[in-house]
Amino acid sequence: MARWLYSIGWLLATPLALGYLLWRSRKQPDYRRHLGERFGLHRRRRSTRPLLWVHAVSVGETRAAQPLLRALLERYPQHELLLTHMTPTGRDTGAELFAGPRVQQAYLPYDHPWALRRFLRAWRPAIGIVMETELWPNLVAVARRQGVPLAFVNVRLSPRSLRKGLRFGRLIRPALAGVDLVLAQTRADAQRLAVLGRDDVTVVGNMKFDVTPAPAMEALGHRWRLAWLAGRGAGGLPRPCVLAASTRDGEEALLLDAWVRHLRAGQGADAGGADAQRGAGSADQEHATAPRSSPLFIIVPRHPQRFGEVADLIARHGLRYERRSAVDAAGPLDCDVLLGDSMGEMAAYYAAADVAILGGSLLRFGGQNLIEACAAGVPVVMGPHTFNFAEAAAQAIDADAAERVADAGRAVAVALAIACDDERRQSMSERAADFAERHRGATARTVAALARLIER
Repeated sequence: MARWLYSIGWLLATPLALGYLLWRSRKQPDYRRHLGERFGLHRRRRSTRPLLWVHAVSVGETRAAQPLLRALLERYPQHELLLTHMTPTGRDTGAELFAGPRVQQAYLPYDHPWALRRFLRAWRPAIGIVMETELWPNLVAVARRQGVPLAFVNVRLSPRSLRKGLRFGRLIRPALAGVDLVLAQTRADAQRLAVLGRDDVTVVGNMKFDVTPAPAMEALGHRWRLAWLAGRGAGGLPRPCVLAASTRDGEEALLLDAWVRHLRAGQGADAGGADAQRGAGSADQEHATAPRSSPLFIIVPRHPQRFGEVADLIARHGLRYERRSAVDAAGPLDCDVLLGDSMGEMAAYYAAADVAILGGSLLRFGGQNLIEACAAGVPVVMGPHTFNFAEAAAQAIDADAAERVADAGRAVAVALAIACDDERRQSMSERAADFAERHRGATARTVAALARLIER
């Protein structure tokens, strides 16, 4: 009964969903493309080779799926792979990461039973592998009726998501019970899934630890660092660089306010670092740092449709800025702020930075992926809201790879303290890389568990 009402609700909401796509397409025309796929109108697949289907809703899930897809393609050379998404940015990221004749892409239809039946009949997958927590009740029911086993992998379930799931328990519990295999990131995630009625959950770790940055992107970031920062500080020292990574709506204003206060106070990076260090209570690390010039602040918004909005915000703060899209990667950079308005270059931004402020953690968004920064050996400063990566955040702090602060003002102060203290930054950098390395291996455990479904 609950799923029947849910399906009626989806049917009634369809005009709103179409309106949302058209509204988003004003800034991102890709939202108007492939509309038929949203309703299961896919070309029938002609290949007779077995197909592994992986669903990664958007950019973060697609990047997290990178080691899994590579492992599956390597282990099953006779199989093809379908990668589905819900957002154009996720689809673009997939195309960038997985170009090749064995990998195809499409949108997963909305959760209409008739659309999902069309989708499964067109593609005929041998298995469906869903990244993280995209639990769609009709998808589970239709896949079960059509004999397509479903596995949910790299699953995380925050306390807030658990509360939401309990409110819709009559809908969620049967859907969760209908999944053939559930692999969770942490023991806490497994315990919360048990509250929703799923006891047979295997904890395999977080596959995001297995994501390795593309060598070309790392090399690009090192070139940026040499061109933009090396020898441009006081006394020829490198100019300090703070990266605000994957920021969300409202956070840029808070960070820019703090950055302007720093500049207007007349602090060079040396004074800012020492003062922030004393304010942070790091008396044991109060050693002198060489004077440097004004640091560079790089802001990379999470969503590309906000690039223009953030550019206007930087200008209103009276700061000199450049857009990455308009800057020569090998040329000089003379500005206070660089707006990262490029896609697929986050690994390069990390390679260029001394320290990263974690977007999504200063306001109640739950935090973005801190693992990518740690894997690049970049110390992390995070705000109070990291429930999307609660265990990884706590472990990174314990490993001295990251620090938690109360607000954006403290985030800027502590980030500058780290960036301007070579000894402290190098120590945290080494600990961050070691922390990421110690938690690798979830992909191999995931593939081993999936093999029981794929090879049966």
